[in-house]
Amino acid sequence: MKPAPFDYVRPSSMEEACAILAEAGGGAQLLAGGQTLMPLLALRMSQPFILVDITHIAALRGVTSTGSKTRIGAITRQNEALADPILHRDLPPLIAALGQVGHHQTRNRGTIGGSIALGEPAAEMPAVAVALGAEIALQSVRGQRMVRAEDFYHGPYATAIDPDEIITAIHYPAWPAHSITLFREVARRPGDFALVGLVGALVVEEGIIVRAGIAWFGMGATPIRARQVEAALTGARTDALNLQELAGLAIADTAPFDDHHATADYRRTVGRNIFISTLSAAAMARQMA
Repeated sequence: MKPAPFDYVRPSSMEEACAILAEAGGGAQLLAGGQTLMPLLALRMSQPFILVDITHIAALRGVTSTGSKTRIGAITRQNEALADPILHRDLPPLIAALGQVGHHQTRNRGTIGGSIALGEPAAEMPAVAVALGAEIALQSVRGQRMVRAEDFYHGPYATAIDPDEIITAIHYPAWPAHSITLFREVARRPGDFALVGLVGALVVEEGIIVRAGIAWFGMGATPIRARQVEAALTGARTDALNLQELAGLAIADTAPFDDHHATADYRRTVGRNIFISTLSAAAMARQMA
């Protein structure tokens, strides 16, 4: 099939892009990486009357760090982020997850903001944002606002973005350099969306976990923060963890469902097992450090 007819514009500033979206009244579609949009257009599952190409707005690109926060511009390509030294230093969990996003070829075009905006519940980037406590920066002609990642996702492919808004950046709070990265994903094939995935970070000081951020993907309608196990881990000694008990808490906040890839029971069982193996590896690495 071929896409339905549409107009194409390429604004050079955020002000221009926001004005176009406001005037379109919900009939516009943003183009950044296009890795999901292009197939949807070709199948006529998306039929905007105007396509707004934001790939030439310099303010939306790049990675910066202020010490207390790390900012990733929305149209930063996934492979650019994967090679960025600031992100390797400040956000190892994001780097671990990003290496599993799609394939090298798709990461050359796909953007961090595009993955965040799509809201695919089995995707890695939304779960990273939720686990690490990120905030999503949105802009429109009405102004700017910040939305916490854990409040950003309302359901599968449903987010807090209004039709006239653009994601400008994702802001991640600082995590200490000695944070322990947690990441594990189970998928049918490399590059597929996850059947079950876990991502997060732990901060351990003198043998005690003082900070935990953990989220699931592929375990419900949105990325899901594992609040109960975060609370149980915080204050616990790494050499006295009851992993079986913690695994039960870890999946307690999830709401997996049956689909043609796996059953909800399968996802719970795999989730429990990968939580135990990931935490075991993290505790062992900490003791050996």
